[in-house]
Amino acid sequence: MSRSSEQPSDAFAGEARGELSPRAARALWWGSAGLVLTVLGTSVSVAGTDHVRRMPVAMALVLAQAGALRWQARAPVAVLAANAATGLAVWALLPAVTLTGALLAAQITLCVVSATRPRRVSVWALAAMSLAAWPAFGAGGPAGATVWLLTVILAWTAGQWRRAQRERMRAETRRAVVEERARIAREVHDVVAHTLSVMVIQAGAADDVFAERPEQARQALRAIETGARSALGELRLLLRAFRPDGDEGGTGEQWESGPWIARLEELAETVRATGMTVRLHRGGATGGLPATVDQAAYRIVQEALTNTLRHAADADEVSVRVTAERDCVEVRVVDNGRTTHSISPATGAGRGLVGMKERVRLVGGSLRAGPLPGGGFEVTARLPMERAS
Repeated sequence: MSRSSEQPSDAFAGEARGELSPRAARALWWGSAGLVLTVLGTSVSVAGTDHVRRMPVAMALVLAQAGALRWQARAPVAVLAANAATGLAVWALLPAVTLTGALLAAQITLCVVSATRPRRVSVWALAAMSLAAWPAFGAGGPAGATVWLLTVILAWTAGQWRRAQRERMRAETRRAVVEERARIAREVHDVVAHTLSVMVIQAGAADDVFAERPEQARQALRAIETGARSALGELRLLLRAFRPDGDEGGTGEQWESGPWIARLEELAETVRATGMTVRLHRGGATGGLPATVDQAAYRIVQEALTNTLRHAADADEVSVRVTAERDCVEVRVVDNGRTTHSISPATGAGRGLVGMKERVRLVGGSLRAGPLPGGGFEVTARLPMERAS
């Protein structure tokens, strides 16, 4: 199986849905578990020197907290309850460990609850964690209780800040998808109108020569059949997308006559004018493709080159390969730069990737976009022709 035929692994897709991707969940676990083992483990080791028999039990509870953090992305409320119980047990075994330190894992999980669960749930979690202010008051007086309350409120607030970021990301993603669908709908609408106009002309020509030159009439009818098949494919895509209300005036980009892939050299020249080396390769029979696939391939290359110019630091070369096979068109764009920031739907690069995803989705294809291990950024797409024909 080719690389571009695999399912996409978009780094920002899970974030846009309010979920953590597997990679982000692993990073969260490793980071939080490392913090708990380092801070709390060290405190237990120091405090346990005077309680040799209790220290192994306390250390086992610390390890249990670090292990439980593995599931905080899936079930943060349950993990919060478990870590709060084990943290209080550590504090009961070794009172020299501060309550804030003993409940460090619970504070981390409270932040996750606040960021990923409905606000009413996180508020209840905050209230439950605040009850520990009573033992904190008994151990350290008003200062101890104040420090504890400030700590849990800070953890909850940090989660709310991350939640607000995610909401903004979702809004940006939805807006980008709507804009891209509207753009695609306008293009497909004009393609279908163009195809139907050609069919009308061919039908009139066939009627004029039907009796005198039947072979020429058959050619016109075959052209009508080909155009009708193409128009049906375009209409399928038009039904999947939508045209926003109030946009009947034809605002926005207007459709230009194809073929689109044939104009990739012009696109490459505009990028070369900036000093970038563009290596363009077209393979297979790229002429006569379904218009939607032709447009999608061109737009993906266009967006990928734009992202290279905007976001790939130190990039001076980009390779573009478009290959037409028997049943699909494969697009691969690779640059040799390094990304200056993480790509997310809230950034320009992210908006470009959202547009690529939407175009690929509408033709039933697959997309992969991400950095390469040895440096550079790769965009690969597989566009099947059977659903667009």
